[in-house]
Amino acid sequence: MNRRTFLLAGSAMASVNAAPSDQLNLGVIGSGSRGTFVMSVFQKDKALKVGAICDVYEPNLERAASNASKEQGSAPKLYRNYKELLADKNIHAVLIATPEHWHAQMVLDALAAGKDVYVEKPLCHTPEEGAKLVEAEKRTKQIVQVGMQRRSYDVYLDGAKEVAKGTLGKVRMVRSWWLNNSVGDGGKRAAKLDGPLDWEQWQGPIKKRIPLDPFIFRNWRSMSDYAGGIVTDQGAHVFDGIHLLMNASYPIAVTAAAGKPHINGVDSPEIVVATAEYPEDFIAVFSINYAAMKYQLKNDQMNHLDGDRARMDIGREDFRVYKQGAEEVVALTRKSEKGFGWATDLHVQNFLECVRTRKPPTAPMRVAFQAVVVTQMANLSLKQGRRMKWNAQTNKVEM
Repeated sequence: MNRRTFLLAGSAMASVNAAPSDQLNLGVIGSGSRGTFVMSVFQKDKALKVGAICDVYEPNLERAASNASKEQGSAPKLYRNYKELLADKNIHAVLIATPEHWHAQMVLDALAAGKDVYVEKPLCHTPEEGAKLVEAEKRTKQIVQVGMQRRSYDVYLDGAKEVAKGTLGKVRMVRSWWLNNSVGDGGKRAAKLDGPLDWEQWQGPIKKRIPLDPFIFRNWRSMSDYAGGIVTDQGAHVFDGIHLLMNASYPIAVTAAAGKPHINGVDSPEIVVATAEYPEDFIAVFSINYAAMKYQLKNDQMNHLDGDRARMDIGREDFRVYKQGAEEVVALTRKSEKGFGWATDLHVQNFLECVRTRKPPTAPMRVAFQAVVVTQMANLSLKQGRRMKWNAQTNKVEM
């Protein structure tokens, strides 16, 4: 009996709650740290069971299977090829939490297999992928929720109401920043992996094939072949929050500036400033600096909405409004009932409600693409050295 079999067998002997008749069976595709965490949030719904898990990295698969089994008292099926999981007729919905370069193809394959989908952000790796996904969303009856949890979060929903009713007056600029540090450790430098990895499957749709490289596997978020860098990884969240607060559409144009990468072996910068222009007569400026000091989680991200009557500062845990002439006095404040961690719970709850009722979710693919395309245009601006425009008629970036 190997280690995995022992773990699963032991967990399977745990006490089991009786499964309700309307039980949903969830398949998990991609069981790294984020995928395993979101899986645990799904398991808070007692009418849901994790029926299957797929990963191409054996340590991730083992850990997630063990965690799922301990929570529900029964072992999920294990797959090492996601298409085999999608072919499982007992799986009703899937959680996709793979690296970014796999998202688009897996979502399309899941829809073709008749599965409802919860996919982590960013939705896609290129504007072309995003446009294709939005078209697919129009044709499908499946529920697709993208992990843009601010769309379900009480603080942001209440903040959007204040903007809509004119509390701030006319808002013509939004200033946002996100501060952290990924430079200090020089990247994740593991010389070897902790277990078997199917490198060919992990690379998947990437055309440039290279030998197995543990550094790329650990640092893919900062490699342009696999992801959009930190400006996309975090900027997709920030711009989606701005779009929600401002009831904004696609940008007119995006311009970006950046520093050089400070980690040997990566090609995406840690410091980027992206400026997006909108047809709703405002601009949004997002500055991300992952070469800064580390802040407490509650203080590392902020958005300032500059109205002509008042300013709103909205972060992870609360928002505060300051009126003209009394900038040091908080005129209105709203604090989250349970904090930012609760946003993922609310988002998963919304998805499961929509799976059961077939109502539209709070973060469909069209709004997720609207957010990520801003960051993709920022990366194109860095590459081309100029302002990039969005063509609303063709749904394409004008190069």
